[in-house]
Amino acid sequence: MLLSIQNADVSYGGDLILSDVHFDIREQEKIAVVGRNGCGKTTLLKLITGELKPQPRDSDDLPSIAMTGSPVIGWLSQMTFRDENATLGEELRSVFEPVIELKARMDECLKKLDAGDSSPAEEYALLEERFNSLGGYRYEKDYAMLFRRFGFLPEDEGRSLSEFSGGQRTKIAFIKLLLSRPDILLLDEPTNHLDISTIAWLESYLAEYPRAVVVVSHDRLFLDRVAETVYEIERGKLRRYPGNYTAYVKQKKENYERQMKEYLAQQKEKERLEALAERFIHKATKASMARSKLKAVEHMDLVEKPEEADTKAFHGLSKPARESGRDVLTVENLGVGYGETLCRVSFSLLKGKKLGVIGGNGLGKSTFLKTLMGQIPKKSGKYSYGYGVDVGYFEQQMAKSMSSKTVLDEFWDRYPGMTETEVRNVLGGFLFTGDEVFKNVSDLSGGEKVRLALAKLLQTRPNFLILDEPTNHMDIVGKEALEEMLAGYEGTLLFVSHDRYLVRRLADELLIFRPGEAEYFPFNYEEYERHFGKEKLMTADDVWQIENRPESEAAEEKSAPAKKGNPGKERAKAERRVARLEQLLAENDEKKEALVAEMSDPANASDYEKLGQLQAQIDELDALSDSYMEEWEELSEKLG
Repeated sequence: MLLSIQNADVSYGGDLILSDVHFDIREQEKIAVVGRNGCGKTTLLKLITGELKPQPRDSDDLPSIAMTGSPVIGWLSQMTFRDENATLGEELRSVFEPVIELKARMDECLKKLDAGDSSPAEEYALLEERFNSLGGYRYEKDYAMLFRRFGFLPEDEGRSLSEFSGGQRTKIAFIKLLLSRPDILLLDEPTNHLDISTIAWLESYLAEYPRAVVVVSHDRLFLDRVAETVYEIERGKLRRYPGNYTAYVKQKKENYERQMKEYLAQQKEKERLEALAERFIHKATKASMARSKLKAVEHMDLVEKPEEADTKAFHGLSKPARESGRDVLTVENLGVGYGETLCRVSFSLLKGKKLGVIGGNGLGKSTFLKTLMGQIPKKSGKYSYGYGVDVGYFEQQMAKSMSSKTVLDEFWDRYPGMTETEVRNVLGGFLFTGDEVFKNVSDLSGGEKVRLALAKLLQTRPNFLILDEPTNHMDIVGKEALEEMLAGYEGTLLFVSHDRYLVRRLADELLIFRPGEAEYFPFNYEEYERHFGKEKLMTADDVWQIENRPESEAAEEKSAPAKKGNPGKERAKAERRVARLEQLLAENDEKKEALVAEMSDPANASDYEKLGQLQAQIDELDALSDSYMEEWEELSEKLG
């Protein structure tokens, strides 16, 4: 056991947040912590790091936090920059100072060994073991890979940290955390602000991370593909479930149904015995039997009635005020961007369709929506709405509203013709009940502001919804509630999202943004991922997770108890990966040959922009092939 917390109660500001915590972290275990917003997930992470201490108890069950050795715990919120004037490259490479020092000591030992002095042999073996555990033989490759994966360019290495935006600084801290390779890696909502391709890569990276991971996330597909144990926090209590997120949901439902069945059966038996006793207790010949029935009731090991899951969620109107015409939106060669044109978009959207917009950050998805709403002028082309189309638009900025009005007044001022009872009924459907309607909008959480914005938006009963990242700031229950509401929505939907569960559940068509272009795909996300994912959206590394670990297989594998140290299983896994790497290398060679042939085409001889793009693709393929070859050589050496 790497870390064990037992019998811990945690209070904050006089309120008991977590009670009787029992939480274990095993070596290399991948743990997910789930629960509603404000349930205490971050509090648990602070308990693990030692930032919070368990409060004293009066009982004999004293709280304890035990560790094996001195494991290094890494948490993104605790990552700091040593010098704001340092360059990005200097700051990230500072993580490797212990590795570089070890390498220097190893070199000194080698010099002595080469000179015939055998005394440093044992020290060298210990140093090399430590060097290897810190990733010393691959730290340069890890550095380059993470630097590229998080969207930084080579020229960014020389820029000062103070030049980067808040979002970029968060990514820099994330890279620094991953490069430090702590024994226990704590991640709080790691997929926030990452695009789908980077999230898919991160899933694969964490699944193979050779140390323990504890992750708090509302990304259900991410949890399915990373977690092998789930801890749920509900009403201040922790409960452990083996398996991934899907397995946890299934077990929780089964546990509830089983306990409810046992509870109802016992209550029925208890009523039967008490009725018998009541009937015969006053009859002399039956009194003894009646007393035995009452005694049986007293000695019952009572089954508690299971608590209903905390699934309270919002709801809204699903039927538009009127129907639109058949053609809802037509977009023809629409150029979008602020300064230069980011891409051009063309597609047609028919009534009742749900179009999901996906792609990397900064490629123009939100800019495209703003262009459709007239907030940004188009660069070229045209777009038009069909007959009878009523648009309802949700943008991310709505989750940052700083109005000084109360929730009640904010909504009522928008719809002054409604009565207070009608207003309260609508707000109640979005979980603003009782005195919550008198909270100032500025004091609401991000998730609460999203709910209020949706309440105002849906009251207009539009027949065409345009939504930009509507699930940001929501917990899992809130996301599922929004999915249900949008799945039942009878109008037309166009939405941008990085939430793959949402995209998979809702979208029957896709618009995929890539550098310099946007492609319309007339099928759902699963079809896209199955047929075109590796070429159109993700690199071959990313698709490894999809092709070799389909969701159904991953769910079965994760739901089974973790088995450590099975040499046969590990060897088979390595052999499969070697075969896959060989396939990926062959695919890369084919792609490179096609690109080289295209560069040699006389028709492209004077198209320097296209030649540059083709060469960039070739360089990326070469880099990927190099990383595949390194991994192939390592695995092949292990397999003998």
